[in-house]
Amino acid sequence: MTRTAREVLDTTTGKLAPDPHANRLLPLIARGAARTATLAALAQEQRHVIAADRRAFLHLAERSRDRPAGAAFFGILAEGEAVAQDRLDAYAAACGVDEAETAAYEPLADCQAYPAYVAWLALNGEPTDVVLALGPNFAAWGGYCATIGQALRRHYGFDDTACGFFDLFAEPSPELDQRARAAVQEGLDTGRLDETRAHRYGRLLQSYEAMFWHALWELDGKG
Repeated sequence: MTRTAREVLDTTTGKLAPDPHANRLLPLIARGAARTATLAALAQEQRHVIAADRRAFLHLAERSRDRPAGAAFFGILAEGEAVAQDRLDAYAAACGVDEAETAAYEPLADCQAYPAYVAWLALNGEPTDVVLALGPNFAAWGGYCATIGQALRRHYGFDDTACGFFDLFAEPSPELDQRARAAVQEGLDTGRLDETRAHRYGRLLQSYEAMFWHALWELDGKG
């Protein structure tokens, strides 16, 4: 029986959904127990992640020139990262981060494993498989951002501008969802989609995502 792109995406998201207890930092932020220095480190790490992911998505869009739906999907992701970078500045400022601190900050290896793997996928992954692999991670990330945005307002006194970075990802994007479905359908129609390989990519992405949060959780415990 032929499956639709929607069914393939939903199955993958369900299969690769992270353990709800895997992110140890999230409960700390949710109840206002995380240190402001940890929130600042989150901003610093995201600055590196966003820059790397934007370039990776642009490269994937370029590699997908013969696949209009795939190219459009990665193109909108790259545009989103540019918007996220602008909004991140307000969040970083609310955390007390200045230019000197940004210049001196040394990224954590475990936090940067995720964008390093995205860059690897941009060079080596089948773009259609990457579309499918990203879905579960985006779903988890969106949930994290929704929780953090609420906590920053409730416990840390951040305003809407300072929370704009998290709000951007917390809200579902019908356009991105439509682009993802079109790209996966394109892969199904052309026979380029390999679900086994895409699930492998997705599993590793989720593992690196967990490493990101665990590194910041450990940092918070050292304060």
